[in-house]
Amino acid sequence: MSIQAIETAVPSAEKKGRRKLVRRAAPDQSQRIRHIVQFTFVALNLWIGFQFFLWVRWFEHGGQGLAVSRPPGVEGWLPIAGLMNLKYLLSTGRFPAVHPAAMFLLVAFLLMSVLLKKAFCGWLCPVGTASETLWKLGRNVIGRNFVVPGWLDRELRGLKYLLLGFFVAVIAWMPAEALRDFMAGPYGTIADVKMLNFFRGIGMVGIAVLAWLAIFSVLIQNFWCRYLCPYGALMGLVSLLSPVKIRRDADACIDCGKCSRACPSHLNVDQLVQIRSAECTACMACVASCPVENALQLALPPEKAEPDVAARWRLRVITPRAMAAALVVIFLGLVVFARITRHWQTYVPRDVYMQLVPHADEVSHPM
Repeated sequence: MSIQAIETAVPSAEKKGRRKLVRRAAPDQSQRIRHIVQFTFVALNLWIGFQFFLWVRWFEHGGQGLAVSRPPGVEGWLPIAGLMNLKYLLSTGRFPAVHPAAMFLLVAFLLMSVLLKKAFCGWLCPVGTASETLWKLGRNVIGRNFVVPGWLDRELRGLKYLLLGFFVAVIAWMPAEALRDFMAGPYGTIADVKMLNFFRGIGMVGIAVLAWLAIFSVLIQNFWCRYLCPYGALMGLVSLLSPVKIRRDADACIDCGKCSRACPSHLNVDQLVQIRSAECTACMACVASCPVENALQLALPPEKAEPDVAARWRLRVITPRAMAAALVVIFLGLVVFARITRHWQTYVPRDVYMQLVPHADEVSHPM
């Protein structure tokens, strides 16, 4: 599409006592592309969950009915197992035998955070997608989302880091042998089944907790993700290493403030040259809201332009399509690698599952 150039007086130009040539930004496609990626990943998780349910039911019915294979992708919902297996691999140099897919998926999501900011949360995470859907529902129904006072917001954001610190400390304290024995024990082997059974047989307390989380998520933008998700806290900390950042051209910026109002993480995008915050999910909502061409972009650090180019430095922009493609390549790349090296499946004998799965609720935590 063509970009129409217009000359206009802008607030920032008034500050400098001159007029500025401003190019209107072309219609942005980032949010449409991001939503396609989000709901594709939700559909993938729903399919994996349905297949896993059928697999569990086959064992619960004594091997009667439709037999399906166990989908290793369900281990993406076992982040603690992923952390435990990652420590085991780093400590011993040996791949874990139980729930190895949990480790590979964790590594894939961490790699995304290192290379592409906290993109897992903003583009892939099904819980993040549900959270975004709920706060948008609240905005449409109520007309607004409530903003937590700054001092309370800072205190509450620390909760997810405390939860992350607790899990990391426990796993760091456990020796490699203990990690191996835990994962290979009855509880570790069917941790995925126990997770499914929790939701299948959820009690009134669990329903009440989920209901309150849903209500708060309708009223407050990304309530779970912002205040309580230790997985998101880990991705955010790792994302601080990423060279990719939201970058603002102060000369092109017209100080309209639309980017800050659009940011679901409440970052002051319009006041910064680049966004270093661990809260940035690379959702590109701020970029989509910017009315000026190239004033705000998701990009790598600038590089020197060619000598005959007017600009001294040139940004290496990450387009929405490039972001989506990179996430797919990282995700599928790690899955394919795990499959090729035969470290994707959990190889537990069927008779062991036959003994454990029907009695999963009776298996208690060993600690």
